[in-house]
Amino acid sequence: MKSAKEKQFEELVKQYKRTIYSVCYMFSRDKEEINDLFQEILVRLWLGFDQFEQRSSVNTWVYRIALNTAINSDKRAKRRPQTVPLSTDIDPYDPQESSLEQVRQLYALINQLDVMDRGLVLLWLEGIGYDEIAAIMGITVANVGIKLHRIKEKLVQKSKSVTH
Repeated sequence: MKSAKEKQFEELVKQYKRTIYSVCYMFSRDKEEINDLFQEILVRLWLGFDQFEQRSSVNTWVYRIALNTAINSDKRAKRRPQTVPLSTDIDPYDPQESSLEQVRQLYALINQLDVMDRGLVLLWLEGIGYDEIAAIMGITVANVGIKLHRIKEKLVQKSKSVTH
């Protein structure tokens, strides 16, 4: 029989599953990495579940845990020797659809950004407000605006270099 804590955690995971997968997708290269990162985030959420004091919204807390876990995982991955996957089965987009191809190209450009910039873009793409982004990332609201503006400029420059 499940405890009350387990039931609450299960509900939290159901409610924020899409959020967690969005972070995983942004910071992973293939289906295996997405699944590994998802599991790691769930473990971190479970370990911090009792300590969550609700000083911020649950959404902010989940994003903070997920992004910090993804960023730390990305840093650990950079210290490991580079490998080439034999196959990547994940392809959530149909290449026949031109607008979806543009989305794929945008995500390819975003993946070239450093991890903190990727985190900011992810939160912005998820429709999170500047106040909450600032709380999640631990920066000021003004800094969120400045960083997003600079990131957009970087992405425009990168897209121009890809198309030429």
